[in-house]
Amino acid sequence: MFSSPFPAVDIPDVSLYEYLFGGLREDDLDRIAVVDGTSGAETTYRELRDRINALAGAVAAQGLGVDGVAAILCPNIPAFTVVFHGLLRAGATVTPVNSLYTADEIEKQLTDAGASWLFTISALLPAAREAAGRAGIPADRLVVLDGAEGHPSLQDLLTSGAPAPDTRFDPATHIAVLPYSSGTTGRPKGVKLSHRNLVANVEQSRGLLKVRPDDRLLALLPFFHIYGLTVLLNLALRERARLITIPKFELAEFLRMIQDHKCSYLFIAPPVAVALSKHPLVADYDLRSVHTTLSGAAPLDGELGARLAERLGCRVLQGYGMTEMSPVSHLIPVDATEVPVSSVGYTVPNMECRLVDPATGEEIEVPAEGTSAPGHLLCRGPNVMLGYLNRPEETAATLDADGFLHTGDIATVRADGVVSIVDRLKELIKYKGYQIAPAELEALLLTHPGIADAAVIGTPDADGQEVPMAFVVRQPTPEGELLDEAAVEEFVASRVAPFKKIRRVEFIDAVPKSSSGKILRRLLKTAEKAPQP
Repeated sequence: MFSSPFPAVDIPDVSLYEYLFGGLREDDLDRIAVVDGTSGAETTYRELRDRINALAGAVAAQGLGVDGVAAILCPNIPAFTVVFHGLLRAGATVTPVNSLYTADEIEKQLTDAGASWLFTISALLPAAREAAGRAGIPADRLVVLDGAEGHPSLQDLLTSGAPAPDTRFDPATHIAVLPYSSGTTGRPKGVKLSHRNLVANVEQSRGLLKVRPDDRLLALLPFFHIYGLTVLLNLALRERARLITIPKFELAEFLRMIQDHKCSYLFIAPPVAVALSKHPLVADYDLRSVHTTLSGAAPLDGELGARLAERLGCRVLQGYGMTEMSPVSHLIPVDATEVPVSSVGYTVPNMECRLVDPATGEEIEVPAEGTSAPGHLLCRGPNVMLGYLNRPEETAATLDADGFLHTGDIATVRADGVVSIVDRLKELIKYKGYQIAPAELEALLLTHPGIADAAVIGTPDADGQEVPMAFVVRQPTPEGELLDEAAVEEFVASRVAPFKKIRRVEFIDAVPKSSSGKILRRLLKTAEKAPQP
């Protein structure tokens, strides 16, 4: 085993609300907490806390509390902060839903999570209303934050006048958030993250990232993604920094917000790093306020990181984690000087790790000097999930008897504790930071009458991004027709979020499988890379 080189941190035994807002000092209250990057509207810490308490009172008065689950389908706007923390203040569990999801995908998550409320915005109402109806959520529990006829609005809840409830629960066992993750394989599952998990991960990250009260953080990473939820929303609030929200990525608007709001700390995924390091538009904006950029959600190439640092004149860091770890397990510290940006830095405080040979199961030693042999990375700590919702078998396959989470990633560790991710065991496709489970797309493909069998892998596109590629075994449709590539792509695209679309199709005679029926994806990856006749 190896652990963090940094001292252990104390993790308060409190709810996330108490951790973030219980210690607000008088001189914090009039600081700006959240800014709507589009309109410039500002919310102070005093206003934010009061709105959170008002929303908690309103939903508690209508029966939503410690035993309830509410979903949020909403882009990054200031209202997300109020709703998310207001629901947690009431004792409810929150399941954040990807804003790009179709009605079918939303309904699956609502049903699986057992959500009885859904909060959304008018722009997403058509899909939200359809999904809520199928999931049994009535119109008076479908809250449209900016208002829509027949539904309560955020303003309705904030002006109800009901006092915030006196909620009591065990922070170590009460589920705060149910984000959905595919883990190392399979379809998305609800990840049970407790209040303690979330409190722990902010506390573990604080000393390495050193966000200051005078920092201004541009909230591009979606709050429905655990990366954005922890290292942007919760970390910024804990440090009394200023959070500027941006609802979607458009490069010119992104750059304008950095310039106009003098953003100092950027949290991004690698595709944004590519744009910042290459696009000519960047030269038209004054980005000198940026002192640090942290990349996560997918691997950042070291050369790309170096180009980004040179172009912006800032520090570039990289982190690693999983939804199942709330999510951060490794970070390059902001003041590190001898850590390559191609690595994921050091293990965060209060965590222990192991490297295991995936072929033999033997422990891999940390070397006295140099770098270890590669091994499957296992992690244990207070930020590791309680398990998957209603999935005992998948939980047991991911969390072992000693409490170590099997990440599905292959890593090395240097003698000084610096960790690098070098490969992966898991089947997930990572496209622009989003997880895509091949099994989910395969199940969808098999519903088409013209498809006898199918397998999906990730393959690089022209920009080096991993995109879903389908290997399809065709059969005649009832009309006697055979599918072409465009028909396969269109069938999937009409039924999933845009980031899940199949972008390459290859027709084959049979999907290679093991004797137990498991798809042999490595053979497909080898075939995909082979020169075509």
